[in-house]
Amino acid sequence: MSTIHVSSEIAALRRVMVHRPDAGISRVSPKAAEELLFDDIVHLPRMQREHDVFTAVLRSFIGEGNVLETQELLREALEADTEARREMLELIVNWEELPTKFVAELGALPSGELAEILITGYDERNDHILFNPIPNFIFTRDIAVTVNDHLIITKASKLARMRENFLTRLIIWAHPIFTGLREPGRIINLNKVDEFPPSKRGEMVSLEGGDAMILNENFLLIGVSDRTNTYGINSLAERLFARGVIDNIARVDIPADRSFMHLDTIFTQVNQHDYVAYKPIIVDGLSSNVTVVRREGPQGSYPSVAEFLRAEIDPAARFILSGGGQSPYQEREQWTDGCNLVALRPGVAITYDRNPKTELAFEAAGYRVVHAIDLLKAFADGII
Repeated sequence: MSTIHVSSEIAALRRVMVHRPDAGISRVSPKAAEELLFDDIVHLPRMQREHDVFTAVLRSFIGEGNVLETQELLREALEADTEARREMLELIVNWEELPTKFVAELGALPSGELAEILITGYDERNDHILFNPIPNFIFTRDIAVTVNDHLIITKASKLARMRENFLTRLIIWAHPIFTGLREPGRIINLNKVDEFPPSKRGEMVSLEGGDAMILNENFLLIGVSDRTNTYGINSLAERLFARGVIDNIARVDIPADRSFMHLDTIFTQVNQHDYVAYKPIIVDGLSSNVTVVRREGPQGSYPSVAEFLRAEIDPAARFILSGGGQSPYQEREQWTDGCNLVALRPGVAITYDRNPKTELAFEAAGYRVVHAIDLLKAFADGII
């Protein structure tokens, strides 16, 4: 991992971190769902089956050893660095307002048991709920961002995601696959208050990975959203520019609406010239001005993401519209993540199977839509 380098959203995926839905999700109650930033009460076994299909597809494309489970990475990190293990436990115990005795009690557990407790919040041996679950840990894109050869540990705006952040910081700091990034100073931790202090007006840095997309080695696109603020983007831009990591950062305003939580809920690149988009915002420019900040030279400004892309990135940009760009389907299928895909290589992407109008839009654009079960069977039969 010392050669980590990401300069595209669509280049062939080589390695990925995932998290299988864990038992903590089965403890999310309707009353607690809003506080824990989870939209619904889900059936865990079905969710796990669907996630297993997702990861099976990933493994078929990039290999068994290249799909990394965060719980296993956490276990290995806990074993690799005892000092970091204790520091992380002190942070969590203090944050969760547990008695300090739990630092020693938890620290004495085998690393596998400890990793599970830290994620689920539940000590099965003693039937003891220590703290809330972290159901959003399944969204691993949010916890860190790679920009060219630098790794950015993000900082969530919501307190419910703080334990995710503590665990991510331990994994990236202590796990052997990331240690090659330390000495060159290629880890940027937005949680270090001395390096990223509040603004003079008291604004805190907040930035989540779902708002960050690297379009090419010279352009990073970041959404100002419910979870990422302008101050956070500007603070990161200053650091990236000072280090010469990237030349341009495009900041796009997203309407302050719960359904547009992150940039990746309304926009994803899937091929060299193809972008899946929610038409009212990305193409029509509804409350979505784009400001380009440059390491050198004047700023740029555009009334929509579409105009920005065609002017500065890709004159041949084509937009595949969620719900076919028609109401009410575009609103329904944007809500059900019709714009939120992950590209495995140019022109090959995984999406949800619950957006039929968006599927038709893909087919009209010349794509073949294959359901995951059929694809896995084709792999098993040696057809692919």
